[in-house]
Amino acid sequence: QVQVVESGGGLVQAGGSLRLSCTASGSIFRLNNMAWYRQAPGKQRELVASITSAGSTNYEDSVKGRFTISRDNAKKTVYLQMNSLKPEDTAVYYCNAGGPYYSSGYQPSRFWGQGTQVTVSS
Repeated sequence: QVQVVESGGGLVQAGGSLRLSCTASGSIFRLNNMAWYRQAPGKQRELVASITSAGSTNYEDSVKGRFTISRDNAKKTVYLQMNSLKPEDTAVYYCNAGGPYYSSGYQPSRFWGQGTQVTVSS
């Protein structure tokens, strides 16, 4: 059974940094792509960043240059380092494991974590 667990959210002032972690159980992590999504109140869930099994990355335009996605295969963990945070980054952040890449980009699988709240104060 696949389990995906996020951690690392919290409250931070604008301009600050946070690092989110996502641990996925089983071979789903080692062999598969991973991604971070976020959902702000009243908005749809959006893709923030994704990373392939080989380590190639993609980012949503608003976070380019501020966020970095990385993975540690030995620890079965993917990270999202968030710097220069803005109030508009406030959202619940979700990890998704094992989705495919198509020409349109990463597509989510059914394997989601429970989400972690990130709140950026102005």
